Amino acid sequence: MTLHSSKYIINILLVTILLGTRAVSAEALPPCQGSGLHMVVPAAPGGTTDLVGRLIANHLTRRSGLPVIIDNKAGGGGTIGAYIVAHAKPDGCMVLMGNIGSNAINYSLNKNINYGPQDFTPVTQVFAVPNVLEVNPALPVKNVSELIRLAKEKPGMLALANSGIGQSTHMTGELFRMATGINVITVPYKGNAPAVADLLAGHVQMMFDNVAVSQPHILAGELRALAVTSSKRVSALPDVPTMAEAGLEGFNVMAWFGLFYPARTPIEHVKWLQSEVASILKQDDVKKQIAEWSGEIGGDSPEEFQRYVNKEVALWQEVVTKSGITLP
Repeated sequence: MTLHSSKYIINILLVTILLGTRAVSAEALPPCQGSGLHMVVPAAPGGTTDLVGRLIANHLTRRSGLPVIIDNKAGGGGTIGAYIVAHAKPDGCMVLMGNIGSNAINYSLNKNINYGPQDFTPVTQVFAVPNVLEVNPALPVKNVSELIRLAKEKPGMLALANSGIGQSTHMTGELFRMATGINVITVPYKGNAPAVADLLAGHVQMMFDNVAVSQPHILAGELRALAVTSSKRVSALPDVPTMAEAGLEGFNVMAWFGLFYPARTPIEHVKWLQSEVASILKQDDVKKQIAEWSGEIGGDSPEEFQRYVNKEVALWQEVVTKSGITLP
């Protein structure tokens, strides 16, 4: 064998080893096997983001044996929790249970936001759910038309709650005000749960909330549902009309929730988490739970979720620009 041929064989072997190393590194691998996965929920306990986060965390722990720690970081319409993950070490040990507010609406609504889409690696969407327009039963209205009429008769007298500036409950309320021309007081809270608590107590009169959270109160008669924001009626509330049926054509908003790693997180960790969550979402008990929340199941690939998020960012940027909505 000549020296030239020996060098040729050695080069071939090196290339083979390198390709093999790359192939192995691209495989889905669980992160943080020693310390567990830290899941930041940018909302208060009891809200939809929290419910979804805990559902995935519990099943992920049982399925993989990897401890998943929930850390609620409410406030700023989700920006506080999102900021923490955006600037975390990209080692696969911290993930965000993001949503339409923290990872789409706030990019254009909040001019002082200290993170951007480039700071995240989308993993997968978990589920999407419509909002429901609901009022305290003491309010003398039975449908959307009566609510609009009352709000116009008493401008500035009714209080419209939301789960936080920049969240879908806030933006849906702003769209409703634009579409109807009513003058109501906007009252932001640090999460769904405290907002709903004040609505139940009568401290505020109306709210757009995720169906997943308010459904039990509606079925118990503690809140009165006037319309849902989906294009079709939801099975959990079959007697509640859509906004289009209530007279507002084209009024369609879905609140979505999904997992985001910090940017530059190793692809093997992203693939592992996406695969695990997609498998969890196929379980019968999980599908049943999400159906009870009137949600649409996710589980899409990181690439598909990235494209979806890009469209949502562009959509809400257009809405914010046209409406002139600004932070208070």
